[in-house]
Amino acid sequence: MAITLQESLRGLFYAPFYVALARDAYAAEGVEVRFVSSPRPGDAARNVMDGTVDVCWGGPMRVMQAYQQIPGCDLVSFAEVVTRDPFLLLGREPHPGFALRDLLGVRVATVSEVPTPWMCLQEDLRRAGIAPSDLTRVADRTMAENAAALRRGEVDVVQVFEPFAAELLADGAGHLWYAQASRGPTSYTTFYARRGLPSARRDELHRMVRAIYRTQKWVAAADGAVIAAAIARYFNDVPVPILADACARYQSLGIWGGDPRLPRAGYDRLRASLVSGGFVSPGTPYEVAVDNSLADAVVAEDPPVLQ
Repeated sequence: MAITLQESLRGLFYAPFYVALARDAYAAEGVEVRFVSSPRPGDAARNVMDGTVDVCWGGPMRVMQAYQQIPGCDLVSFAEVVTRDPFLLLGREPHPGFALRDLLGVRVATVSEVPTPWMCLQEDLRRAGIAPSDLTRVADRTMAENAAALRRGEVDVVQVFEPFAAELLADGAGHLWYAQASRGPTSYTTFYARRGLPSARRDELHRMVRAIYRTQKWVAAADGAVIAAAIARYFNDVPVPILADACARYQSLGIWGGDPRLPRAGYDRLRASLVSGGFVSPGTPYEVAVDNSLADAVVAEDPPVLQ
């Protein structure tokens, strides 16, 4: 029986997951995977809890949210792929000496589609001694709307992921001010499932994690153009040069982890951000929400890079 694997939303920072699908990494490990998309990002964890899907890739944020909202939640993250924050701040004018304090007094448009980007940025501000409430913030528009507003001069800075950043940079409408990845490890995307699944279907999940580790090795050795070519079918509306530039930028920022182990430091930074932003309280402990046993096993095996 196939493992039903769900994406929570379509995003370029998930590139290694699309590489694994495009290059048949799971089939190469002898496991059948049926790929589906969640109708809404906020439904992703509930779909796992109610058995609609077996495994999701998405943020540990959703796992912590589910523990807070769903009685009897037993979700566990078991293989990390996106290990740093993929969101970027772009301004209308160049600002090579940027510091977070420079966001005071300008109009900053933040992401509305999902909560994690702002949760992480507001924690960065707090650690820099800045009250997030002091920002002049536009918080209720989509990234596409905010990118258009930046072009019209209606806002000064936008928070976006790729390929919005690459598009703005390509035509000079935006300039990179801050990569949120620069703060260091912040666990952003993992496989997660109900706690019983890694026991009930351990061989299949072991093979899935082997497949993603082999894919991580492939991605680490590839450049932006090669990654873009592999995943282009999942982003038909993005011109190939933009896609390649975006992938190269993510590669250079260390967005994608080198192996599937989920480090405590990245999880704890995410948890601190969600707690300080009022999204969860007190947040789910690492020992409850993370199981590295499969990742540890496949790293010890050291399988070959994906062909």
